[in-house]
Amino acid sequence: MTRLFAAALALLLMGQAAPPMRVVDLGWMSGHWATTVNNITTEEAWSAPRGGVMLGYSRATSGELTREFEFLRIIADEDGVLSYIAQPGGGAPVGFRMTAHGATSVTFDNPQHDFPQRIVYRRSGDTMVATISALDGSHAMSWTYRRH
Repeated sequence: MTRLFAAALALLLMGQAAPPMRVVDLGWMSGHWATTVNNITTEEAWSAPRGGVMLGYSRATSGELTREFEFLRIIADEDGVLSYIAQPGGGAPVGFRMTAHGATSVTFDNPQHDFPQRIVYRRSGDTMVATISALDGSHAMSWTYRRH
């Protein structure tokens, strides 16, 4: 009888879609992250998720020189799918839709964008790795940040 109940429950649950990922589910990205490689310090900071949005920025500096920066945000589209919106150099926004996620990882894709086409974040403890690449994973560049 117990096996029959478990099998019926499994069949019932298989037909149900998982609830959509919400901005609040990416709270693990919140904080100030930094890395220094070849005298270039790259920082990325993310606000706590509130009001259905996370706000962020990234900047790379060398001494007193800012080499690049971008404004970032994560929001839900009209259909409820999360989107990562980047504004490199403060320019026009470029959107990437979430295509995969785990407890402490998330992937955003935009096949129409020249580069990058994929943005992936993975966190383990006080380390977060951000990777950009083409959709097929080629031309990958990663930054391994430590909580600052």
